[in-house]
Amino acid sequence: MSQTVRVALNRPIRRLFDYWVPEGRQLCPGQRLRVPFGPRSAIGLVVETGVTPPPGLELKPAGAALENWPALPPETLELLSWAASYYQHPLGECLFMALPPALRRGQPAELTAPESFWQLIDVSGSTNLPANAHRQRELMEQLRLAEGPVPWSQLRQQGYTKAQLHSLGQKGLVRAAEKPAVNQLPSTTESNLPPLTGAQQEAFRALPQECGFSATLLYGITGSGKTELYLHYLQDRLEDAGQALVLVPEINLTPQTVARFRRYFGGRIVVWHSALNDRERLETWLRVRNGEPVILIGTRSAVLLPFTRLQAIIVDEEHDSSYKQGEGFRYSARDMAVFRAQRNHCPVILGSATPSLESLHNARTGKYTRVDLTERAGNATEPTISLLDIRSRPLEGGLSRPAIQAIGAALEARQQVLIYINRRGYSPVLMCFDCGHIAECPHCDTRLTYHRRDRALRCHHCDYQQPAFRHCPKCDSEACHPVGQGTERAEEVLATAFPATPVLRIDRDSTQRKGSIQSIISQVNEGNPCILVGTQMVAKGHDFHNITLVVVINADGGLFSVDFRAPEQMVQTLLQVSGRAGRGSLPGKVLIQTCHSDHPLLQSLAGGNYLAMAKQLLTERQESALPPFRAMAIVRAEAPSMEEALGFLDQIRQQLTDDAVEIWGPLPAALARKADRHRAQLILQADRRGHLNRVVSRLCADLDSRRLPTSLRWIIDIDPLETS
Repeated sequence: MSQTVRVALNRPIRRLFDYWVPEGRQLCPGQRLRVPFGPRSAIGLVVETGVTPPPGLELKPAGAALENWPALPPETLELLSWAASYYQHPLGECLFMALPPALRRGQPAELTAPESFWQLIDVSGSTNLPANAHRQRELMEQLRLAEGPVPWSQLRQQGYTKAQLHSLGQKGLVRAAEKPAVNQLPSTTESNLPPLTGAQQEAFRALPQECGFSATLLYGITGSGKTELYLHYLQDRLEDAGQALVLVPEINLTPQTVARFRRYFGGRIVVWHSALNDRERLETWLRVRNGEPVILIGTRSAVLLPFTRLQAIIVDEEHDSSYKQGEGFRYSARDMAVFRAQRNHCPVILGSATPSLESLHNARTGKYTRVDLTERAGNATEPTISLLDIRSRPLEGGLSRPAIQAIGAALEARQQVLIYINRRGYSPVLMCFDCGHIAECPHCDTRLTYHRRDRALRCHHCDYQQPAFRHCPKCDSEACHPVGQGTERAEEVLATAFPATPVLRIDRDSTQRKGSIQSIISQVNEGNPCILVGTQMVAKGHDFHNITLVVVINADGGLFSVDFRAPEQMVQTLLQVSGRAGRGSLPGKVLIQTCHSDHPLLQSLAGGNYLAMAKQLLTERQESALPPFRAMAIVRAEAPSMEEALGFLDQIRQQLTDDAVEIWGPLPAALARKADRHRAQLILQADRRGHLNRVVSRLCADLDSRRLPTSLRWIIDIDPLETS
């Protein structure tokens, strides 16, 4: 007797498709198979078997299964089905997010022939290469910056050829190497973890001791040793055959976290992030799916992987906005980690020095248990935070004279300095001082950022780029000058002021090449005097023991934002970056430059008591009836014109007649035009989350049934982190 199955496809459509399975073959939920779809075939995932198809519908036959086992086991299928319903996103796209790219394309769920690896053996040999051998020199530099042997597939993706490798090999400059033994389980693991301090031992005893689900918010000030607690907890609680998931917010934090965990867990540690190539992702995915006793350290999407023996989940820097997907399937990895722990009957630990207001609220209402760690590890003490009022002060590259003097004093004492400025490029504006013309993006409602190093004007929203003008395109004046500060400008000013000291810049522009950020971090870790200039990439997670001074160039950005979350995010960022100071034996000092030193929030920040500030912000949220005290969703629309986007959202508003849902808008987004698309939004709020989700679900079903213009795009953002 033939079987009917319901299949999800990796398409932005909310419906599923029924196929009949020829006699003699049986399929189960979670299996991959190839199915006919229109004039072509597609890769599908079985969602349900034994389906009764609609009457009078002639079904097409399903193709053969690609494996005789489910790629997504039942628990993962349940997790993603819940997520698709909660976040109002097509199930097919959600399910395929749990597969590595190779399996999404229909490739076999197995590793092919072993990959070759290459390493550099003669660093100075590039001087003997012909003058025109530019690519070979670049290839040698790539191998030099790598932390170990580099796979051939990675070099191929970067445009290098086997001929270039063999040419360098014949000259004795590179050689084939053994694959790094980072994914092989060792027979023994190192057990001598660093001993816990008294405060850490007290916090460790408060962490969940029993099996089963529990959610714990670990509030640990910066430098208190939360990572040591994670290590001890996994060693003490994780069974030899068990799996664990450790989530980190960003790729640049992954290498150092992996290095610390590998010291004690060896090859049991595997990684997952977007910088891995397809083969590396498939290898890690197979180990997870096959139930190997791995501890996986990964970024956001790691929470979707098909674990089968998951016994513990840790979410580091749980407050970080990077855990919320910003496009497509807009899930929160932190919230999904909590749901996953509940379904897997295992503990989840959410760690942060600046917990999100949502997590603090959950701890206050009893959903989470809160554990506090309020002492820095070792001899380190919390840094002192001072507000430096820069009103009427002359600035050099954004730095005031007192700040420059403090930098000089720290360098004189052979210490390191961190300069935080959350704006890359040389300056945010290139302006004509005769007529006032400002360079603006032709495709977005924003100004072009001036990058002096390559004399370019760039849009950081749509990546539009044009040469910087020397003569004003409006009045032909030569009085065109940069206005404002960016990381490049701060780097230039500091290099001029302190010519004998290395100035290292970490931002998206300076760390594009693989291994570049690790090279900079290694240089800082040597402890020699230097100045580190960076954006939010340096604000969290890094443990630099000789940084004693942190200077924040401008702290006022979050004080007057239209986004109600901006004050929370500003306080979190400033306290996180402040926590980079004084992590060794020397005391730390933080100078926060501001034009509003009398602002109550900054005054509280100088006291360093995050919980007190969070309590005040929660009170304001409650009085304003905002999350986490109410549920929120945003309907976002994009169209060729603002009239079309607003008109579409206005129709939605008129049909939403539920009195229990409060509606704001429609109104243009803060960045109303991006990449020639006009953007608007409709904000929905309700006292009960379940009620709001039912309203939004009915709305999605209605919109799916309409024939909307192809030029119009809409999405639903559940629990949005940005409302501007």
